[in-house]
Amino acid sequence: METLLLDADVVASHTPMTAVVDAVETAFAAHARGDAVMPPKSYVDLPQYDGDFRSMPAYLQAADWDAAGVKWVNSHPNNRARYALPTVMGTMIYSDPETAFPLAIMDGTTLTTRRTGAAAAVATDHLAVRDASTLGLVGAGVQSHAQLDAILTVRPIETVVVADADADRAREFVEAVSDRVTARVGSIPEAAACDILSTVTPVEEPIVDADVVGEHTHVNAIGADAAGKHELADDLLAAAKIVVDDREQCTHSGEINVPYREGRLTDDDIHATLGEVVVGEATGRTDADGVTVFDSTGLAIQDVAAAHVAYERAAAAGAGVSFDLLGL
Repeated sequence: METLLLDADVVASHTPMTAVVDAVETAFAAHARGDAVMPPKSYVDLPQYDGDFRSMPAYLQAADWDAAGVKWVNSHPNNRARYALPTVMGTMIYSDPETAFPLAIMDGTTLTTRRTGAAAAVATDHLAVRDASTLGLVGAGVQSHAQLDAILTVRPIETVVVADADADRAREFVEAVSDRVTARVGSIPEAAACDILSTVTPVEEPIVDADVVGEHTHVNAIGADAAGKHELADDLLAAAKIVVDDREQCTHSGEINVPYREGRLTDDDIHATLGEVVVGEATGRTDADGVTVFDSTGLAIQDVAAAHVAYERAAAAGAGVSFDLLGL
């Protein structure tokens, strides 16, 4: 029995966004029902190298499949300037839960990008108004492309407004997506006035104020993934219906981490987890709702679900490189 090695191109080619969105929604449901095992994300801090490693293991049981794996991922902000390497690099080990055999080792960076977009799509499907047709993006990097790709699977987006501190990058984004949607460069208030807003920046001082967000806008807060990061103004969060991917992770390192730690938000301000919404234990969008916010930190069950899609499709297509990792 051999292990599949799946590089970034193979992962990208075998993770169609519709399939990843479905798998990630299944993972959130499994989490809510207690059909998943997901230990807390662990950190190996390396201040001498201005970076850290994070390990993210998980197992989930779906109706007709189960899966297990672990993602080993780093964050080294100075990598690009010092070594011409990416800031973030991930490796996913995908295993057979029954035998523990390593079915695949695959690029985790592409996988992370796609599952993060998929999580926002699941949240958008449950929390955005049904006829949402405009999408605002604050940030025009790789994840913004994934946000658009994923959200297009759940809402008929016609117009995109993108705001970015780098005007050239914003224009490049518009050019890249103009064959699918009507896109333009705009300001943060213009992006925030859209039916759906995804924020994908690493800022530590809020850049989206409450008074610029549309009355019924759904916000996917994606950028905050570490303590101290904070994209949305506190009064915006306080007035919104907040759904989190995981309570512990979000209060520690998600969008709500700063106001939560300082006592401006409490547990009572968290409406539900996304999994609880998916399985119907908590409400999604209702007619009475104004602004809704999804606080996304990224869960290991999302990685495992996306890896399941990549492995099954790549194996069926004969893609990737097979090798005898264990010498059996």
